Amino acid sequence: MSDIANLSGVARQSKPIGIANDSFEINQSESRAGKSSKSANMTRIYLVRHGQTELNFYGVLRGHLDPKLDALGILQARMLGDVIGREKLQLVASSPLLRAVETATEIAIRAGVNVEMDPRLVDRDYGPWAGKTKEVLIAKWGSLNAAPDIEPESEVLARAFEAVIDVSRRVPNGSAVLVSHDAVNRLLLSALDARLENVSSIPQDTGCFNVIELKGNDWSVLSINNYPSRNGILVTKRSMGDDQIVDTMTQRSAEHHHE
Repeated sequence: MSDIANLSGVARQSKPIGIANDSFEINQSESRAGKSSKSANMTRIYLVRHGQTELNFYGVLRGHLDPKLDALGILQARMLGDVIGREKLQLVASSPLLRAVETATEIAIRAGVNVEMDPRLVDRDYGPWAGKTKEVLIAKWGSLNAAPDIEPESEVLARAFEAVIDVSRRVPNGSAVLVSHDAVNRLLLSALDARLENVSSIPQDTGCFNVIELKGNDWSVLSINNYPSRNGILVTKRSMGDDQIVDTMTQRSAEHHHE
């Protein structure tokens, strides 16, 4: 796929950027996106990780196993719906796995749109190792990627990035949600921002969301691993607004956010 084979064609971000929008308010600094014409199309995508399941709680690889959300996961999904569902969404797409669909449904209900299933957003296929811990594979093979019968990261990224490109074309001026999995989200974020080259170190808590944006031909990662807290305060865990990725823990009330 040409889009993923040549990331320079979509301007992989390599300089510090910031964000200033309805959901966040972080100091703006130099951005490649800022070089685009003011009349350029702009697509904002909320890249969501599904809520918690029992398998997440026990710390094992999920892959194509299909557990439902647990009690905490349901709460996380509803909080995501309360926050992201207010953002005038034009499209909500989801991995077909139940944990993602249940999360996407809460957002879509709040936004008044339907959930579309996209198999390209499905979790990485861990084959016979699903249900095992990463530590078991690392002890046996030296690394997760070295274990046999696991979907290569390059293939995961290619299919997921294709889904992102399709959404940007369908929503050339507006906002959309993609609900996927930590392995998928990390690869996408790393591909779009040079500062996130260490894929395994990118935080992706269950029930979190990331904000990416396409302006003209330029992709930007605006923030990562954000989540709405239980009492309605929006917490930005990590922003992309300084010379390095920093913890901001910036809190704003939901009422102020939607004034």
